[in-house]
Amino acid sequence: MRIGYGLMTAAAALLLTACAGSNNEAPHDDTALSGAHAQHPYAHNFPRPPELEPQIGFWRNVYAVWSRGQVAFHDDRYMGLIYEVVSLPGPIEEGYTSDQRDFVRARGAMWKARLDDLQQKVSFHQPLSPSDQQLATRIAQVGGPGAIYGASERLRVQRGLRERFKRGLEISGRYDMLFREIFRQSGLPEDFAYLPHVESSFQVHARSSAGAAGVWQFTRGAARSYMTNHPALDERLDPVLAAHGAARYLGDAYDRLGSWPLAVTSYNHGIGGMGKAQAEFGDDFARIVQYYDGPNFGFASRNFYAEFLAARDIASQPQLYFPEGVRFETPLNWDRVVLRQDAFPSELALYYRVSKGQLLAMNQAWTSAAQGEQVSLPAGTQIWLPPGTLARAGKFNPNRVALTNPTAEPREIVEIVECTGDGC
Repeated sequence: MRIGYGLMTAAAALLLTACAGSNNEAPHDDTALSGAHAQHPYAHNFPRPPELEPQIGFWRNVYAVWSRGQVAFHDDRYMGLIYEVVSLPGPIEEGYTSDQRDFVRARGAMWKARLDDLQQKVSFHQPLSPSDQQLATRIAQVGGPGAIYGASERLRVQRGLRERFKRGLEISGRYDMLFREIFRQSGLPEDFAYLPHVESSFQVHARSSAGAAGVWQFTRGAARSYMTNHPALDERLDPVLAAHGAARYLGDAYDRLGSWPLAVTSYNHGIGGMGKAQAEFGDDFARIVQYYDGPNFGFASRNFYAEFLAARDIASQPQLYFPEGVRFETPLNWDRVVLRQDAFPSELALYYRVSKGQLLAMNQAWTSAAQGEQVSLPAGTQIWLPPGTLARAGKFNPNRVALTNPTAEPREIVEIVECTGDGC
C-alpha cells in the first residue's frame, strides 16, 4: 500500500520493502521474476552472484516501483534493509521543495536517533521494547549479528525514479538498434545498450557535478582517450558518437581486467581503480563489493554493477514493470555522412540545401566555435542530415551548389556511410 506521511509512526512503518499504490504499478517480488532474469541471453557475460541480489532488487524498486513522490530510508551496505518508504508532502517536482527537504531531514533524524538508541541498548544489554526487538531482529537477519553497530551511520535516503526511468525507456527507442549494432560490431555484448539508463536516463543534455556529459556521461579526460579530440567537436554530446566511445572504453576495460563485472564497474570507478581491487580479491566480485575499501570506492561504485543489472532486467522486459505500457520513440532515421575534407556548417547547409539551423540542432557534438565558424569541422567528422536529404540531392548531382566559389565546379566532400531516410 502507499504510505501517507501524516499517518506514519516509527513502529507501524517498520521495514517496508516497497510500496504499490495501484493495480498499474509494477511487480516488486524479486523472487517471482528471478527465473526470467536468469534466462537472459547475456547471463553468461554478466554473472549474478547471489550476494548481489538484494542490491539488484533494491535498484529495481528504485527504477520501476518507487515514484518520484516516494523516498526510501535504508542501510547503504545491507541493501535489503529498508526501514520505511514514505510519500513526500506537497507537489512533486524534479527537486525537493523546502518543505520536502525539511520532511526528509526530520525523518532521517528520527531514524538515526532510533538506531543510535537501539545500539546503545544492545551494547549495554538493556531491555528492548517489542518494536526495538523487532527492529534488532530484522537488522540481524539481513546484515548479521553485528550489523546494528554503526547502523545509524549507514542510514541513507533514496528517492524513487520510476517516472524518470520510464521516460528513459521511451527515449531509448530512438537509439536502441543503433547502440546494439555498435556493440555487436565491436565484439561486445549488445546489452550495453542499457547502460545509459544508469548513467543518464537517456537525457542528451545530462551533466554531472564531476563534469561528465551526455547520454554516456564521459568526462573530458576519458573523452580524450576514446573520442575525437578537436576544438570543433565534443562527441560526448552526440549519443551515437559517444556510444562508439563507450564501446572502445568497455572493450579496453575488459581486455585489461578480463571480467565484465569489473569492466562495468570501472565505468564508474576507473580501470586503474578496479585493477587495484582485482589485485586484492581476484575476480570474486561479490567479495570486492562487500570488502574492498580502496580510495573513492564508495556507495556509487559498490552499486554500479547491480544498478546495471537492475536496469537490464527492467528494460529487457518492460511489460513486467510498466504494465500500463511504454510509448517508445521512433528509431532514429536521419541520413548520415562523413566529411572527406574540412568544411564549415554554412558550407554544408549550402551543399545539401538544408538550413544551418537544422544542422546545428541535429549535430549536438559541434562546439560553439564550430557553430560560430571560428573553426571548421575536420575531415572524418560524422554529419547528421534530415532524412531523405541524400536521396533528394543525389551524390553526384552536377547542379549541386559549390562550396566556396559559385562559379566553380561542385566538389565532392562526403562519403555516404548510411542512408536511412525515405527513398534510400
